[in-house]
Amino acid sequence: MATWKEKCEAFAALHDGNDAFVIPNPWDVGSALVLQALGFKALATTSAGFAQTLGKGDGAVTLDEKLDHCRMIAAVTTLPVNVDFEDGFARDPEGVAANIRRIAETGVAGCSIEDFDRESKTLIEFDAAVERVQAAAEAVRGMDAPFQLTARAENLLRGVNDLDDTIRRLQAFEQAGAHVLYAPGLRRLEDLQQVSREVTRPLNVLGVFFGGSSVEELASMGAHRISVGNAFASLSMAPVIAAAKELQEAGTFGWLAGMPPDLHKLLKG
Repeated sequence: MATWKEKCEAFAALHDGNDAFVIPNPWDVGSALVLQALGFKALATTSAGFAQTLGKGDGAVTLDEKLDHCRMIAAVTTLPVNVDFEDGFARDPEGVAANIRRIAETGVAGCSIEDFDRESKTLIEFDAAVERVQAAAEAVRGMDAPFQLTARAENLLRGVNDLDDTIRRLQAFEQAGAHVLYAPGLRRLEDLQQVSREVTRPLNVLGVFFGGSSVEELASMGAHRISVGNAFASLSMAPVIAAAKELQEAGTFGWLAGMPPDLHKLLKG
């Protein structure tokens, strides 16, 4: 098993390289191990997918639940793990910095913080959002490993359809010390290309909003890291629902034909 520092170094190297990479989003330990066995180079947690496993809505998990979740995934995987750390579970910069240090102690190799407040359900004002990234970056600089800090501009995802403000925020987050930038609400290739031209840090893209495009196309438009959010977690329930309906309504077992190969063999290589 790689050490925390080695995982951080491996994750940083992925961002330093020229090639774009896919970072899928497991929602629990089992899905993390499956995705690792399939050959991905890194993993990213999903706040919505994890919340689903607890029967909660996105944004409703506690900091302790998040820390425990990350600790378990980091402990069983050999891959670097990036955490969807939501708003950092604090409003003030000092609280964000303290929590960044706590999430790093779980063994993950990076995390993202966003400019959307979990409590008020509103975008955080520009200056305050930048101060939060500055505090997080300062906390990261004090670590003995190249922990990767991702800063998210949430406005397009939250109904504030202002691409100029997205770029303004991402540029400010870059100047504040973020290693990776992320605007999860981007949905058009031309907007992705424009954003990528306006920043110099690696850009994470939520690939599910570009379902008609390939990874290669996204990379050509400037994406360096491509994630899928809670899509895998949601998709995993579709066959369960269909099978349960067949069993309940028809009383038949035709759904058994859709069982996957032996997962134990997959995980054992």
